[in-house]
Amino acid sequence: MVRRADLGTQFEHRMNNGTLYLIPVPLADNVPLGIVSPSVKTLVGGITVFVVENAKTARQWLKWYEHPVEMRKLTIIELKEVEGRKALAAYLTPLMEGKNIGVMSEAGCPGIADPGANLVREAHRLGIRVAPLVGPSSILLALMASGLNGQHFCFHGYLPVDRIPRAKAITTLEQRSHRDHETQVFIETPYRNSAMIDALVATCNSQTLLCIATDVTGENEMIATRTIGEWQKQLPDLDKRPTVFLLQA
Repeated sequence: MVRRADLGTQFEHRMNNGTLYLIPVPLADNVPLGIVSPSVKTLVGGITVFVVENAKTARQWLKWYEHPVEMRKLTIIELKEVEGRKALAAYLTPLMEGKNIGVMSEAGCPGIADPGANLVREAHRLGIRVAPLVGPSSILLALMASGLNGQHFCFHGYLPVDRIPRAKAITTLEQRSHRDHETQVFIETPYRNSAMIDALVATCNSQTLLCIATDVTGENEMIATRTIGEWQKQLPDLDKRPTVFLLQA
């Protein structure tokens, strides 16, 4: 049992530190800045230290945000996918000095299918305030638009690459969806999308529902939910297009 005094001390510690802000970025190119609120833009403009998944694309998104400080004057640190606690704590050092830090992933919301989650967990361990900012998440937007079960769902990330293990994983997800009345959500590297859709239509029951959400929020967005039998009649061209797959049996 945690004593009230301990909680009070922890709260004071947070108040003296900076805040770790989780900054959303667009899911596609040529997206208008209006997709995020003016308050988010203003807040991002006041941050000068960033921990990011990729420095080059982070600079592009900061320009998209119309950050008022020259890029060369910002501190932009790349976060590796696997980092020990000591390294993660080092990234958070500016917070202990009262500075805010912004976390940016490659696309969408940090911490969702993203190595930023490890940094966030370390921030909580150190008693640092974590503040998620509202922005686009391809996973949630796809689920919203799918018409599938949004009250009971599971995100699995990437399925196996090899043909036989992938087919086995698809069968397992289909059975789980039928048994638990649960929407199964997963993604694939864009250049392997064609192999994924081929595996889905070859493996699943013809009446199983499949939603394909491609280029979400982009100019060529396509979100469609059909049965596997219907998809078999006409497969979409998903080559090199960011896609979320949602399955419900």
